[in-house]
Amino acid sequence: MIGIGMLERYVLRKTLASLGAALAVLGALVMLIAFVDITRNVGTRSEDAGFGQLLYLTVLQAPATLLTLTPFIFLFGTLGAFVGLNRRSELIAMRAAGVSAWRFILPAAFAAFAMGIVTVTLLNPLTSAMSARFETERDALLAGYLKNTPKGAWLRQGDDKRQIVIRARMRDMVDGAVRLRGVSFFVYDVKPDGSLVFTRRYEAAEARLEPGFWRLTGVSEATPGAGALRSESASVPSDLDERTAADRFKNPQAVAFWRLPETITRTEAAGFSATPFKMRLQQMLATPLLFAAMSILAAAFSLRLMRLGGLAALAGSGVALGFGFFFFNELCGALGKADVLGPILAAWTPPVAALLAGLTLLCYTEDG
Repeated sequence: MIGIGMLERYVLRKTLASLGAALAVLGALVMLIAFVDITRNVGTRSEDAGFGQLLYLTVLQAPATLLTLTPFIFLFGTLGAFVGLNRRSELIAMRAAGVSAWRFILPAAFAAFAMGIVTVTLLNPLTSAMSARFETERDALLAGYLKNTPKGAWLRQGDDKRQIVIRARMRDMVDGAVRLRGVSFFVYDVKPDGSLVFTRRYEAAEARLEPGFWRLTGVSEATPGAGALRSESASVPSDLDERTAADRFKNPQAVAFWRLPETITRTEAAGFSATPFKMRLQQMLATPLLFAAMSILAAAFSLRLMRLGGLAALAGSGVALGFGFFFFNELCGALGKADVLGPILAAWTPPVAALLAGLTLLCYTEDG
C-alpha cells in the first residue's frame, strides 16, 4: 500500500507540474491578446493612457477570461502529463506491475475537483472584483471619449403594496453611488387582486441612489387627471442599495459566486427574470465536476501503449472532443439563459456527458 501511495503521489506531482505549464502558456496567450485588445480600444482613444496603465488594465481583465478557459488547462495539462508518462514507458511499467489505471487517474480527477471548488469559492469572487475595478479604471480613462455615449437602464423596485418602474437614458457610478440621468419613475399601487394601478410619474434630470431613497433633482411630478408640478428636488423611497442596484446593470458573469443567491432573490422580488443569474449559479456549482471530467477525459485518451502506435492521433481526438464539450457547454448555457432549457439541465448536462464519455473510454481501455 505504501508503494501504491508513493506511485499515486508521483503521478499527481507530474500532473500538477503539467497543469502549471498549461496555465503559464494559456495565461501568457490570454495576457497578450488582452493587452492588444485594450491597446486598440483604450490606448488609441485616451490621451492619458500610458503603457503602465494599459498593462494594469490587462492584469485586471485577463484573469476573468482565463477563468473561462480553465477547463482547457485541465484538458491540456492532464493530457500532457499522461502522454509524457506514456512516452517514457512509465505507464507501461505501472501496468506491468499490476497497477490499475483507475488508481493513478482518480487522484488526478479528485485534485481537479478540489481545484474546481477553490476556483468557485475563492478565485471567482477575486476575478469578479478585478473585473469591476477594470470597468471603473477603463471608464475613467475613456471619460472624455464616452461622455456623450448613452448607457440606458431599466430598473424595477417595490413590494406587495407599491411597484416602481425606472427608466433612464444614461447611467453611471459617482463615488460608488448609482446615478441615473434623464430618468422617469412610473409609480403603481398594487390592488388586493394583484393588479397594478398607475398613480404618478416623476421626470427628473438626475436621480442618485441614497440609503433608503432616490434623490431626484430637476423634478416634474404628474398624476392622472392633474397638471405637472415642478420642483428643484424630491425623494422616492427605495429598497435598493448601491450594490444591488449596480448588480442589475451587470452581466451575470460579473457577479461573484457568493452574491448570486442574494442577487437572484432580489431580482425576483423586483419582478425581473432571474434566469441568467440562476444559470450562472448552476454553472458555477457544476464547475468542479467539469474540471474532473476534463481530467478523466484527457487521461483516458492518453493510455494507449506507445508500441501499438496511434497515440498522437488518439490524443488529438481527445483535444478535439474536449473542445466539442466546451462549445456544447457554451451552447447549453445560451439555451439556459434563453429559457429554452431549465438552468439545472443546461448547466449540468455538459459536465455529466463529458464525465460519462471519459469513464466509458477508460472502462473500455482498462477492462476491455
